[in-house]
Amino acid sequence: MPADLRATTQYRKVLEYLRALHGPGFGRPMNIREAQVSYDGASAVVTADVMADLEGAPRTAVYTAVDGRFRPVSTGGGSARSGRFSPDGRTLAFLSDRGEDGVYQLYLLVDGTLGEAERAPAVPGTVEYLHWSPDGRRILLGVAGLGADLSGGQGSGTNRGSGGGAPAWFPKVDGDVADEAWRSLWSYTVATGALERVSPQGLNCWEAGWCGPDRIAAITSDSPGEDDWYGAVLSLIGLDGAVRTVLDSEVQLGLPTGSPDGRWLSVAEAVCSDRWLVAGDLLLVDADSGAVRRIDTAGTDVTRLEWIDAGRLGYVGVRHLDSVAGVVRTGDGRVTEALSTAKSCGGTTFHPDGSFTADGRVLTIQESYELPQQLVLTAADGDQVLASVADPGTDYLRSVAGSAQALSWSAPDGTEIEGIVCKPAGDGPFPLVVNIHGGPVWGFRDTWSMSYPWVPLLVSRGYAVLNPNPRGSSGRGQSFAGAVVGDMGGADTHDYLSGIDALVERGIADPARIGLIGRSYGGFMSSWLVTQDTRFAAAVPLAPVTDWYSQSFTSNIAAWGNRFLDADPEQPGTRAHTRSPVLHAGKTRTPCLNVAGALDACTPPGQAQEFHQALRARGVPSGLVIYPQEGHGVRAYPAQIDFLTRVLDWFERYMPAV
Repeated sequence: MPADLRATTQYRKVLEYLRALHGPGFGRPMNIREAQVSYDGASAVVTADVMADLEGAPRTAVYTAVDGRFRPVSTGGGSARSGRFSPDGRTLAFLSDRGEDGVYQLYLLVDGTLGEAERAPAVPGTVEYLHWSPDGRRILLGVAGLGADLSGGQGSGTNRGSGGGAPAWFPKVDGDVADEAWRSLWSYTVATGALERVSPQGLNCWEAGWCGPDRIAAITSDSPGEDDWYGAVLSLIGLDGAVRTVLDSEVQLGLPTGSPDGRWLSVAEAVCSDRWLVAGDLLLVDADSGAVRRIDTAGTDVTRLEWIDAGRLGYVGVRHLDSVAGVVRTGDGRVTEALSTAKSCGGTTFHPDGSFTADGRVLTIQESYELPQQLVLTAADGDQVLASVADPGTDYLRSVAGSAQALSWSAPDGTEIEGIVCKPAGDGPFPLVVNIHGGPVWGFRDTWSMSYPWVPLLVSRGYAVLNPNPRGSSGRGQSFAGAVVGDMGGADTHDYLSGIDALVERGIADPARIGLIGRSYGGFMSSWLVTQDTRFAAAVPLAPVTDWYSQSFTSNIAAWGNRFLDADPEQPGTRAHTRSPVLHAGKTRTPCLNVAGALDACTPPGQAQEFHQALRARGVPSGLVIYPQEGHGVRAYPAQIDFLTRVLDWFERYMPAV
């Protein structure tokens, strides 16, 4: 494979495909998320990507739905996101970096007007999220210092651009924890314009929401490193800075918020592999006594919480492959489901998301592999589609991307495993690529493009793609999610292999043409599976872990890996060694294209390099591709064009569809 693919026929074909898909949408909203509805249901906003060309990363903008179409809410430059309505619906607050690229501050649009927004006083850092107080007097700002860690789902690394204006020769220094690494909470008073820090020094606030008008529920730790999040606790913080720990857990906590009267705290408790990818049990906590009530959501892993009023808590979540929304009455804990659908709800997010009106309607972004994203307000009498991103580009993708079908199979121990297979028109068997999701605690749903750009591209070239949810995936309860903890590369290995066997038996997959691709945990499994089974014709591990020993001493989430392996890297013979693909490279016969981002702090690029060199030393065909400006995955253009070209070239070379 040449180093520069831009002059190749394959690159031109991928570029034509991407232009046919995205070109009609240039300048229009796409990849929508963060749906928010006003309390009375009269107004709704979303955050959307906006592309002008296949160059760099798209900017983001806040749009509202008017007369069946999306309309931008503000004319200012830069990117904008996270629109939130005040309780009375008159003011829209949002975040924008129009003052400095990548540094988000608070802006407000008053009295429902569209156009230029008022900028609030700047905070020292970048605002990650905002929440109105229940009385509408204040806005809570979650602020990250310009040097704070990013999670793997955010792209890894830190939120400060590389270089920081320093000369090219300047060293990278990692010493004491800098002030810029911390996350803090600030309160903005709307009437006076006063901006005050709420959280004390030495407390890192990962995520927060109001609990009544004068206290804050927050997930906190005493240190700001990404690994510290995994042991963070639920705290109550007063506007005077007083802090009280309310709840800790053997697993992880997220989605903190409180009732408008301050009586209850709500939080999700979940086995998590990534910050902000929380899908778990719903807990109601008495704010004063700390007594905990675990709410029965009928098997739904909760992924979003929003208080409707003091007696009702709305939730959104995932159950098997379905998206679910419901309302909990705090008096008796009774749950009423408002929505349950096989469509994916939430938009371009990792988990289902939504927003509630005062009368219990639910605003979601609905989509499927064959349905472009649309903004939908669901009520007891049916759905109201407010706007859609459909355009000639989405029509093109539907014409070439085949179809998707949910399916299940039995693992060797009898556990039912679910997944979604995407396949071209016509009869099989097809060459099959197994697309392995990250996490491992995440899960595929029926989403547009299956949330990975290579899935419809591969289908358009004649491949079937299996998207499995092995043990450890979301949507099956915490026992199922926790089954992978201490056993990555164990029973989950056979969840994948049995899925391949099932598709071969059903005439969908050609056993002589089976490939693998995956990112993060999916990169680890793509590397691991080729050491455990010789059936694979090609593999593309992206952002992998291949050596758990070196991962433990180079990653910013080393404790996550050791916890999920139940391993001590300093002890010979633990899973840090026995489950490291690089130490089994001699068993591999599969050609592997190893891909990494140079800025990835979660799974550093040395992980891909180790496996590449181990394979090369044993005479196995291997490629190594490291993108200098990418982190945990390949996100920006034209790097993504190059990556997709290499993926296609690799599979078509070793397991051609025709």
